[in-house]
Amino acid sequence: MAIRLNKDREVVEKIRDGLVAKGGYCPCRIPRVPEYKCMCEEFRKQIADPDFEGYCHCMLFYKTKD
Repeated sequence: MAIRLNKDREVVEKIRDGLVAKGGYCPCRIPRVPEYKCMCEEFRKQIADPDFEGYCHCMLFYKTKD
């Protein structure tokens, strides 16, 4: 398993700017609740799933199975 940033630098830049503006909370979600603090709870659960491969909700991170 490996976790990497999205290969699209423009996406990474926009999401990082959004994270700064929202104090570290997912810029793709409205509420500022602990489960949306980056790296969000949803993606942490997906990371724990050995069969999951894909992006986090905001597409900043990508998890591979190998």
